[in-house]
Amino acid sequence: MTIERHVRLFRNGANQAIRIPKEFELEGREAILRKEGDHLIIEPVTKKGLIDVLTELEDLEMEFPDVDERLPAAEDVTL
Repeated sequence: MTIERHVRLFRNGANQAIRIPKEFELEGREAILRKEGDHLIIEPVTKKGLIDVLTELEDLEMEFPDVDERLPAAEDVTL
């Protein structure tokens, strides 16, 4: 089902703007606006979870240093 609404364009300083009717409100405080031909498309920005961010990272090509090489063996430590 397509919802359609006639809106007016207006100027806000140097920018052209529209008021977004309540039934078209987006979640959050940010959106992505892109133009495809004569169409403007507005999509909400969704925050990524930590797992999503980590899976997008590229693998490191370096060896990690052995940070515990100077520490005594765990079995030699008395608590």
